Amino acid sequence: MAGQAVLESEVPTLQHAFSERPGLPWLWLSPEPRETVTPNAGVRLHSDGQGFSGALRCSTTLPLASEAVGTVILQHVVEGGLPWPGLLEECARVLLPGGRLWVFALNPLSPFRRHWFGTGAQVIEPITWRGRLRAHGLQPEPVSQGLGPRWRIAPVSDLQIGAGVRAAYLLRAEKRVLPLTPIRQRAVRWAPGVSAT
Repeated sequence: MAGQAVLESEVPTLQHAFSERPGLPWLWLSPEPRETVTPNAGVRLHSDGQGFSGALRCSTTLPLASEAVGTVILQHVVEGGLPWPGLLEECARVLLPGGRLWVFALNPLSPFRRHWFGTGAQVIEPITWRGRLRAHGLQPEPVSQGLGPRWRIAPVSDLQIGAGVRAAYLLRAEKRVLPLTPIRQRAVRWAPGVSAT
């Protein structure tokens, strides 16, 4: 019941993620199989404890071509115990340059956390996620966004700046690639003219 309120709160933000890069395929890794209206140009997989099931079945090694996806959504799949280093490496691999990774995670500082105590969920602060994303070549946004309920078990779909005491937070990161050939800076030439004094 409490988990459903968090997931329902995230639906409008998910819809925004799908529409952000129209025409590019997306990959959505979610905690459970749910019927949600999504655009057709993507793959939705859900965690099955060992890896993922859905349109295809795989481990955390994703059977997708490198640089093939414009948007990757990780919705609470790491909290279930999946190994995050390999999964983040795969997400960075399949993202196109300029693509975006959306991480939805439970907020360890929220009073709503009483609903997942004792479940074995691995709950991580946004600052730790930022370090993980940077370690895999992704550039995270400096501030996460809080979403979901605070106290009561009811969906709350608006976003707030900073995780605050919301049940979950969103952290986005882009894949930025430096060119192989550095671009030379033009030399600055001063033309003779009037002195500055």
